[in-house]
Amino acid sequence: MPGIIQSKPIQSNKIIWYFLLAWTVLNVIQASTLELQGDEAYYWMYSRYLDWGYFDHPPMVALFNRIGDSIMHNELGLRLLTVLASSASIYLLWLILKKYAVDAMAFVLIVPGLFIFHIYGFTTTPDAPLFFFTVLFYFLYQQYIEKDKWVLAVLLGITVACLLYSKYNGILVVGFTLLANLKLLKRGSFWAIVLIAVGLYIPHIIWQANHDYPSINYHLFERSADTYSVINSFSYIPGQLLMAGPLIGWFLFYKAFTVKVKDAFIRCLLVNCIGTFIFFWLSSAKGEVQPQWAFILFAPLIVLTLIHFKQQGGWPKWLLPLAIVNVSIIIIVRVIVIGGFGFAQTYGHLKSYYGFKDWTHTVQQKASGHYVVMSDGFQNPSKYNYYTNSLTCFAYDTRYYRLTQFDIWPMEDSIQRKRVYYLTTYPIKGVTTDSIKMLAGTWYCNWVDDVRTYQKLVFETDSLKITTTPGVVTNFDLKLTNPYKHPITFRDSGYLHPVKLEYCFFKGDVLTEVKEATDTYKKITLQPGESTHYTFPVTSPKEKGIYNLVFSLRTDPFYGSKNSRVIKITVK
Repeated sequence: MPGIIQSKPIQSNKIIWYFLLAWTVLNVIQASTLELQGDEAYYWMYSRYLDWGYFDHPPMVALFNRIGDSIMHNELGLRLLTVLASSASIYLLWLILKKYAVDAMAFVLIVPGLFIFHIYGFTTTPDAPLFFFTVLFYFLYQQYIEKDKWVLAVLLGITVACLLYSKYNGILVVGFTLLANLKLLKRGSFWAIVLIAVGLYIPHIIWQANHDYPSINYHLFERSADTYSVINSFSYIPGQLLMAGPLIGWFLFYKAFTVKVKDAFIRCLLVNCIGTFIFFWLSSAKGEVQPQWAFILFAPLIVLTLIHFKQQGGWPKWLLPLAIVNVSIIIIVRVIVIGGFGFAQTYGHLKSYYGFKDWTHTVQQKASGHYVVMSDGFQNPSKYNYYTNSLTCFAYDTRYYRLTQFDIWPMEDSIQRKRVYYLTTYPIKGVTTDSIKMLAGTWYCNWVDDVRTYQKLVFETDSLKITTTPGVVTNFDLKLTNPYKHPITFRDSGYLHPVKLEYCFFKGDVLTEVKEATDTYKKITLQPGESTHYTFPVTSPKEKGIYNLVFSLRTDPFYGSKNSRVIKITVK
């Protein structure tokens, strides 16, 4: 065929093993030399509080971190299972492709050209276990559709549970696989897979129920943007092409989407690849879709592309030099990041990898053994805790920020009535009298005595959506329950910092109005687990529009926490 590189497929495992060795060594080097990225440190804290669930994600990443960190408390230890899982995933992809007699040289040429494989070859986030269990699922499913064996059904049931314990995106793999082969419903062993997976997943469901479904509320409701942004939809496709390879990504998607469906497994891969791509593109209507969210589609993408090459008898001659240049660009970028050269220490998310060890040492000296509190952000407090190998830094999530796992962990209890060292990334007049300027950034800080916060206290409301008119008063019946193991009071007697119950209107990210409740709430005192009700009259904004209403408890010098779900107020 003209323009096609045709050769007898090389099926030697030796080439694959050499490639996997080089791949693993490169990831070990990068995992050992780079400081933790903020999310990685946050997930390390998951491993300090092992549980069946967390605010943002299921617990598999916590288990990955706990195992690696137990072997050695350093960056490589934290990333060890991710490095191994990445190499194992690539080998499983090769085993899947061997049935189709795919050329090993084509595999070695194309696989390292996927940019996203390099990012999550060493970075420990929920995406790492998610991808591994996705590939393992396809490996087992390929055999299951040919041989209806109970042992495969049991292994698939366990793997599906692990998928869902890794990241909620895993449900897409299961759903699109079933959609591609509805005949599975007639297999008795299929229902065994369902029962095993659901049975193993029940502890996480119970955890969600016991914590009022925080992950569902966050991912499906509070994370959604108020208005549609066309930029999110248009930026999604280039982002996916970049993740597939800066020079060859477009071609891989073209080949994967145009493969000839010759068996049930190829149909499964194609439905998963196209379905996942479209699902996240449609999700961009609700807000920004980060490129890695669709990581699961890159497993079928690479398999379909290489199968298509086999179907057409080879790959285009022009692809060989382009693929080599594509891989070379990625390797050069990785070397730059490893060495911290040029733009690496100042560009975007990359700068998060540098300077925080020294920063932690400086803050630790200034704190002199006391607790540290930081505002609006879970990443830097987590880094401080990791590099001090402690749990002495608390993230204070203000009304301007979102809720995090820090709102669930029992860390806030430890700082009550204590003297803490307070850090922010912005100066606060009359509060922050000191500053720290380092590679990790500029920080403003000072001591806070007799800390008083109510971050874990939640005001429950009857409605989360209200339509009203300008200036109308709506009485909100707020139910509050003391979640702490100690009594709480809104009285100010005996406290250095008075507490204020306020409602706050936001338009987008901008705070437009704040009003304090009448002082009758000061009479509230609750024992652990005790509940009460308080009626708070709220006057709607005078200007028409869509607003977010939040009830907040504020104590100086903090800006007030988010003590209720976000309530959508439409003023017509």
